[in-house]
Amino acid sequence: MTAYRNALLLVALLASSSLAPLAAEPLPIPNPAPAHPELRTVLEEFGGYEGLKLLMDDFMVILLDDPRLGPVFELSDQQRVKDMLAEQFCVILGGDCTYTGMDMVEAHAGLEVRHADFNALVENLQLAMDRRGISTRAQNKLLAKLAPMHREVINR
Repeated sequence: MTAYRNALLLVALLASSSLAPLAAEPLPIPNPAPAHPELRTVLEEFGGYEGLKLLMDDFMVILLDDPRLGPVFELSDQQRVKDMLAEQFCVILGGDCTYTGMDMVEAHAGLEVRHADFNALVENLQLAMDRRGISTRAQNKLLAKLAPMHREVINR
């Protein structure tokens, strides 16, 4: 027990020392739209950039109809959200697009996004993709690239 207590004291001492700021430096924010040229064929399954824009139209309707997320998206600039998501997904899927939006930390600052919110959004995205007839394989390729972003999106 004494060794455990001493270890805790050492950790507390280090945390309060001048070394603490070095350990607490924020990590760089990952690129919100890393290009994956190897997924170009997946982008084609989505119907290219135009198909992504149509997907975002459907996605927004579903989001607005969802009692968990609708109130948030009712207050947003819905067209901008759709445009930024279409750009982001296009770049991620290897398209010749440019993402002009914010990083994920900045975009979600002040929104108090919880794990449940993130999961609900993914459920709605999957529903929109299903309704557009996008194959499960293509959906999973995109979702695998989006999933790590939860670290920057969830802030509550």
